[in-house]
Amino acid sequence: MSFKKTSQDLLDFLGKCPTCFQAVDVMKNILLKKGFTELKENEKWQITPGGDYFVIRNGSAIIAFTIPKNPVSGYRIIASHSDSPSFKIKENPEMEADKKYIKLNVERYGGMLCAPWFDRPLSVAGRVIVKEKEEFVSKLVDVDRDFVMIVNLAIHMDRDVNDGHKYNAQKDMLPIYGSISAKGTFMAKIAEAAGVKEEDILGHDLFLYNRQPGSIWGADNEYISCSRLDDLQCAYGSLQGFLKGKKKQHIALHCVFDNEEVGSGTKQGAASTFLYDTLTRINSSLGHTPEDYLINLADSFMISADNAHAIHPNYEEKADPVNRPEVNGGIVIKYNANQKYCTDGVSAAMFKDVCREAGVPVQAFVNRSDVLGGSTLGNISNTKVAMNTVDIGLPQLAMHSPYETAGIKDTEYLIKAATAFFK
Repeated sequence: MSFKKTSQDLLDFLGKCPTCFQAVDVMKNILLKKGFTELKENEKWQITPGGDYFVIRNGSAIIAFTIPKNPVSGYRIIASHSDSPSFKIKENPEMEADKKYIKLNVERYGGMLCAPWFDRPLSVAGRVIVKEKEEFVSKLVDVDRDFVMIVNLAIHMDRDVNDGHKYNAQKDMLPIYGSISAKGTFMAKIAEAAGVKEEDILGHDLFLYNRQPGSIWGADNEYISCSRLDDLQCAYGSLQGFLKGKKKQHIALHCVFDNEEVGSGTKQGAASTFLYDTLTRINSSLGHTPEDYLINLADSFMISADNAHAIHPNYEEKADPVNRPEVNGGIVIKYNANQKYCTDGVSAAMFKDVCREAGVPVQAFVNRSDVLGGSTLGNISNTKVAMNTVDIGLPQLAMHSPYETAGIKDTEYLIKAATAFFK
């Protein structure tokens, strides 16, 4: 397997995706180059057997699908998410400090590790909204240079900081934008980067992102580190498998939702109708009945792909005594008795069979019984489209840091498994 090449390709992909909006745009362009046709939610769909299509919602969620010439019952779906924890730029963001600095007013998006955001070059990316010919148009923006920084307070002024510090997002986490001379210029800089006039910007969704490039490192170059591995590593791996898979029998879908990090409860999240709307429109476009749709759901299988925790070398006691996933050890199946993950015996067996056919190793993740775990998009999506679903992920360290670490082998494992799943 070409582990290093796959990892470098992943880093190239991640480097083009500072926010969910760029991530979906990059995937859109990949699909267009592969001959896929873009459909619009506000237009009638013309779908034919043998066709390849995709639809985008909000500019931050995408569903691509392929219709075989003679499809059999059941959908085959891999779902991941496009967003990662970050800081969102508030409205009227400039704040003056002691008549010497201009800092930016930001708020936390998702549950991030705060400390790694300090003392590293950051930039701003996302989208702005303008009106063109009576339509509201989204313009992607990426300042694409070392632009702002969240700076630490010196240890001399906080002698106890190394004994633990509780970060206040409104006080401690505001980035410096410039000296007092920069007052009133932030939105002008954003407009320039977006290629629009400042006065034409009617709305924006802007986020901070880490400027440090991704890297492959370790004694044998066995690790990969970058921003947004959770969950663009899974989005990238499932997309590559989706494109490589032959997709000859079942209607195949590559789904990337937004807002998983804040609960998925948006029009473009896993709790929305996006997948349901797409499946029912496919069903009706092919001339099938509502009952045909329900039969298809009963014969369907979804892989919910969202990265998993690997055992940490400095915190071995945090892992379950038996189920201890390791970086580069293969795809992780995630289990939880209280259904934070939707894996059950049936869906685990089905996924293990796929991985066995693909020659891909699998591992198991279960939280310690005295530790409350997180959740992901599998169960949330199932409330709208109920089907057998397995929660999986690629093992990683430093989840929700602006610079996460994973293994050089595991992306390739997911691509192989996804290719076999979409055969």
